[in-house]
Amino acid sequence: MKLINFYNQVLCFGRKADPRKNKGKIKNFPDSAILFGSPDTEVKKVMVGIDIEVAELLLADRIRQREGLDLVIAHHPEGKAYAGLYEVMRLQVDLLISAGVAQKTAARLVEERMQEVERRVLPQNHTRPVDAARLLNIPFMNMHTPADNHVYSYLDAVFKQKKPRLAGDIVKILNAIPEYKIATKFNTGPRIILGSPLRPVGKILLEMTGGTEGSKEVFGRLYKAGVRTLVSMHLSEEHLKKVKDANLNVVIAGHISSDTLGLNLLLDNIEKSSKESFEVIACSGFTRIKRK
Repeated sequence: MKLINFYNQVLCFGRKADPRKNKGKIKNFPDSAILFGSPDTEVKKVMVGIDIEVAELLLADRIRQREGLDLVIAHHPEGKAYAGLYEVMRLQVDLLISAGVAQKTAARLVEERMQEVERRVLPQNHTRPVDAARLLNIPFMNMHTPADNHVYSYLDAVFKQKKPRLAGDIVKILNAIPEYKIATKFNTGPRIILGSPLRPVGKILLEMTGGTEGSKEVFGRLYKAGVRTLVSMHLSEEHLKKVKDANLNVVIAGHISSDTLGLNLLLDNIEKSSKESFEVIACSGFTRIKRK
């Protein structure tokens, strides 16, 4: 499979898993890109990790010398994809509206948060690992929101099927999923950080896609809209204080484990859709788990 075809498959399946209703308007994902390498590169063996920095690229070069390697794939964005991270946050408007937040309020809060993230990201040294890939001549790409969309669609379907009644039920459901089961062995498994296992779940808001954490000012509005439980990859201390004020349950599924789930689901779809197979070397927090 050529690199450009692989990338186009990432975009295709990312759109299919996207929680927005109007999928026809979704053309690309600014936080996912071919960061270095010829689009015509033949891809048969890839190294995949949650975070790929200079150290991982040096490791990839060593693996390439020893046994061959065609492409390095990161989940988290680097280079121009990192600089464009804030743009994908518009996805969160649709999620808030579907949870019952007024459209104007959702749009305003997300726009304010987008500007905050843009200012935070702007001065960063975006191109360090991309420069390393260029110097080592290793094709390098990342796939962020397309993978996160898969986490959202997968867990949304699971919760609709299982219908958890109590917060503790959510943890049990997550712990039955292989990626979260592995995380539990490393003491990073799903847990309730606000509320109790016996507290009713009510309406659930899944915070699994949309670039990064949303507005800190939205939680009270979510409570008024009937949301009683957040299921998130992670939650900052600043956000946690605001959630406490809103009296919501918070279940942290896990950051790296959720990212791993999304990558696995996306890679499964690419493999199933292609008549050409490719070998995956897992690194940097990622564990390859194939589903039938």
